[in-house]
Parts: sequence; structure tokens; C-alpha cells
Amino acid sequence: MTDIAPDQQPSVPVEDGAVPTQLFLPPGGSGPGLVLCQEIFGVTDYIRRRARALADLGHVVLVPESYWRLGSPVISEGMERIEEAMGASSRLDWERTVADTVAVTRALRERPEVSGGTGIMGFCFGGGLAWATAAALTEAGEPPSVLVAYYGSQIPTLLDLADSIRVPQLHHWGTADQFIPAEGVAEIERVTAGPGTTFVRHEGAGHAFDNPSPAFHHPQASQDAWASTTRWLAENLV
Repeated sequence: MTDIAPDQQPSVPVEDGAVPTQLFLPPGGSGPGLVLCQEIFGVTDYIRRRARALADLGHVVLVPESYWRLGSPVISEGMERIEEAMGASSRLDWERTVADTVAVTRALRERPEVSGGTGIMGFCFGGGLAWATAAALTEAGEPPSVLVAYYGSQIPTLLDLADSIRVPQLHHWGTADQFIPAEGVAEIERVTAGPGTTFVRHEGAGHAFDNPSPAFHHPQASQDAWASTTRWLAENLV
């Protein structure tokens, strides 16, 4: 598969350096903003493909390289590399990584291409990062317009942030997720319940079901989730 290149690669200054990012622009050149947070494997070709697809829908998409302090590694997607990927994420300073994503969201809002709202979306590790970033921005009086999380792996440990994330949110989970217990997903649904939340379970799908790697991919769940995500964003991020 051909690698997908960003349109620009701006950096966002933070206290101890600058966060590298990858920017994907819509065909019309402007639109609502969307920060897309990486999976545990880094900013892979899969993440760039999703960023390009979101941009083609009319969004200005900015992807932070959250592993930049580790040299921005990109780890091959598959169960045989999962320990390496988990090791990379465990070496991050979580608070700094959330602060980085807050800075990236603020920078995206200021870009001239952005018109309308700015939301946050993430897969796996990125789903939890999007959740924590949404809370931090809300507490600072700058809530994102929307939050989208695909099987956010850290969310069960961050439930105390739920009251800070009263923005429209969409969550996708697989019923056969091998990393997040069903009771953890049920608790997330309980604390996020409300008129602004859409909570979708995909029968028989495991963790990272949207990732095209044969180790994870569930074609029907991926297709259904993406269709509902694009409809939901069209209605809620304007």
C-alpha cells in the first residue's frame, strides 16, 4: 500500500521543545478542525490514511507525533510487536503528553484554514489521550467541540475526568476486546451517559478492530464504525 503523505509538517512549541505534527487539508482548503491522536504503534500509515480520509470529508486534520521525545518511532502493527509498543507508551510522561496535545489543539484552532469548531479524536492509546485532553481543555475553559474515541485503552483508569467532558462524544467498542474488560466498558458508558453521548458496541470485534493489520482487523465493525463516525461528525462538528 502506498504511503500517505501529509500536506504540511508544522511543529508546535511547548515548554521543552516542539511537537512535530502532520497536517492534512480538505479539498476546499478550509473546514472544522480535528486533532487526531495516534495509536500505540505511533503515527503509522494507517493513522495517516484515516487522517486523509477525514480531511477528504472536509476537516482540517492535525496529527501530533506523541512519541516525539522517544524519537517518533513507528512500530509495526501486530501482536508480535505489541510488547514493544506498550513499552514505548509506558516511557511517556503522561502529563506532558496531555499538555502537548492541549498545545496542538490550541495551535490548530489558530490556523487560518480552520473555520467552525475543533474536535479531538483518537484510536486505542489515542482514544485515552483524546479523553484526557478534552478534560484538560474543558477545565481551562476551552472545551473541544466534540470527542471521538475508538476503544480508548486508558479511559477505564481516567473515569474521574468524566465530569469534565460534557461535550458531544462518540465511543466505539468491540464486544470481544481482549485488552479492556466488558465491565470497564460498561462503567465508561455509565459515567458518560447523557443526551450528548453516542455509545456503540460492535459485536464480535476485538481491540483495534479498525486497524487493517490482520492481527486486529474486523472488516464489518470497521466499516460500520467508520460510517457512523462520518455521519456523527457531519452532524456535530461544524
